[in-house]
Amino acid sequence: MAANVETMFYTREKPWHGLGTGVAEAPNSTDALRLAGLDWKVIQEPIYTDAGRKIPGYKANVRNTDRKVLGVVTDRYKIIQNREAFAFTDALMGSGVRYETAGALQEGRKVWLLARMPREYIISGERISPYLVFSNTHDGSGAVRVAVTPIRVVCNNTLNLALRTAKRGWSMVHTGDIRGKIREAKDTLFMAEKYMESLGKEIEKLRRQKLSDGQIKEYMELLLPVEKGATDAQAKNVRKLREDMAERYYEAPDLKDVGNNAYRFINAVSDFATHASPLRRTANYKENLFIRTMDGNPVIDRAYQLVGAA
Repeated sequence: MAANVETMFYTREKPWHGLGTGVAEAPNSTDALRLAGLDWKVIQEPIYTDAGRKIPGYKANVRNTDRKVLGVVTDRYKIIQNREAFAFTDALMGSGVRYETAGALQEGRKVWLLARMPREYIISGERISPYLVFSNTHDGSGAVRVAVTPIRVVCNNTLNLALRTAKRGWSMVHTGDIRGKIREAKDTLFMAEKYMESLGKEIEKLRRQKLSDGQIKEYMELLLPVEKGATDAQAKNVRKLREDMAERYYEAPDLKDVGNNAYRFINAVSDFATHASPLRRTANYKENLFIRTMDGNPVIDRAYQLVGAA
């Protein structure tokens, strides 16, 4: 398991990000807390200097189970407990919600969950399943974030495109009326439905947008450029990556009948960005890859921009 992944569980087959410990079936929120190792609380405590003086305006966020300091925050910071995060998702999606994965990163500083939304979409004859990703930090480094991530079922490629017509994410900072903000966040489900509707229209448009082999080659060179001053070995590595991406476009069995169009290209890039082995694997490569389900993958976003500008 990668160094920065503290705890995690997943359901059914091992997920594409390759992290976690399998469970027999997707659990309810109570089981999810326990299986993901998130059944702990964050408490706030004052901070003192070595001389014993209290530091005004700041507190330490401390995990109650092992007294680990997760971060130093201001007095305005409001804690959102892990249990509240799961309760939010239960309330949002109904009692039938089942969690696919959940866990903690960076020694508990960041927690997240992934829940499969109840409705599956058939877009251009393909099954697209939207997932809700919830992320929260306990170290003061980020906001509470919720995002919808559509997955093309046949190949597990992510289709979290940065659409101009619909948002796929919502966030709130840890200050002010937290409970009121969480109530407002129930509009997230409407946001997700609107995003999926817009995504369906965009997929139809991408399918109609024919691309020549020359355009495919040009786009792949733009996505994977050989930098000025690159060594022969570096240039060779880039060409190897381009060959990998091209093979996913031309040879992937699930894309054989799609046609030579922009939708096929986006899926090939998504397949490459999501599943390809990097030339140099860092210690936290896998968790960074998973985090991009929420933040968006820059390679996929760039590919979408390229075909949109064509």
